[in-house]
Amino acid sequence: DAVANFDKGVDYANQGQYELAVAEFTKTIDLDPTDAEAYYSRGVAYRYLDEYQKAIDDFTRAIDLDPNYAEAYYDRGWVYNELGEYQKAIDDLTKAIELFPESAEAYNNRGVAYRWLGESSKANQDFAKACELEPSLC
Repeated sequence: DAVANFDKGVDYANQGQYELAVAEFTKTIDLDPTDAEAYYSRGVAYRYLDEYQKAIDDFTRAIDLDPNYAEAYYDRGWVYNELGEYQKAIDDLTKAIELFPESAEAYNNRGVAYRWLGESSKANQDFAKACELEPSLC
């Protein structure tokens, strides 16, 4: 069933076996195509496999199913940063921060995107906020 497949996918992901995790999350999605968490989790596995477009597609689907899925915005923003699509990263990370304002990682990653775009003042504000929320980042 979908729950069993999902749980197996989580176990595989926790073991670093991302290809197997993708297969189990795909089974979950086949059984329940409205499961935002399954799309998100498969997206994370794809991210670890450096299959960034597939990750973006799954994060987008998770957001379509649950527009308040802060983690999906965060992870999609992370991928956009990796791809050098900094404005898209900023847009997603801003949404993640709106939904979960205590996310030091979202502020930090948005700061990285701002820095790449040459917006040092905004970058420094985000880095400062990240440090305030999570001193270990600094």
